[in-house]
Amino acid sequence: MYSFESMCHEKGFSCIAGVDEAGRGPLAGPVVSAAVILRTDYDLPGLNDSKKLSESRRKDLFARIPSQCLAIGIGIVSELRIDEINILRASLESMVLAVNNLSVSPDFLLIDGKFTLELPLGQQAIVGGDGKSASIAAASVVAKVTRDEIMKELDKEYPGYGLARHKGYPTRSHKDAIARMGVLPVHRRSFRGVSEFVR
Repeated sequence: MYSFESMCHEKGFSCIAGVDEAGRGPLAGPVVSAAVILRTDYDLPGLNDSKKLSESRRKDLFARIPSQCLAIGIGIVSELRIDEINILRASLESMVLAVNNLSVSPDFLLIDGKFTLELPLGQQAIVGGDGKSASIAAASVVAKVTRDEIMKELDKEYPGYGLARHKGYPTRSHKDAIARMGVLPVHRRSFRGVSEFVR
């Protein structure tokens, strides 16, 4: 899981950040990205793509990651901004925010997906990177757990939609709730499943 980072070190880079996002597919809530600079001697048994981990395992890793890294940055882009610029651009914007919010400046980025970022840094996009790079995997865990906690808070504010359960994804129960009770301020109004119910 550290082979990409090792190759970067061999090329002379010393401070490598992994970057990933959570929440491109949901109908509600923000998209959240994280950037993580792991220590070279990190100890995170079982670290993997957050989607392949149980919720309890993600939470355990989330609690351990701060002590195993040099810095963590978080970037959050709202549903309003998503509707304004589209989800792809919003995801990339959240990644840039995450990198800019690092307390330690990286000299190279490993980014999950097909796209690099508009930042003056060396970088490599890796499709499926959250299962191939330890730094990206750590970022995926941080982004996922951070977003899940946001959705749990939104569930308290907007009961009856099941946001804490499905985290805003387009499940049958979520779509039924939108049809029955209407569109919330935190719904992405440009998304199918929401747009047809906007009045």
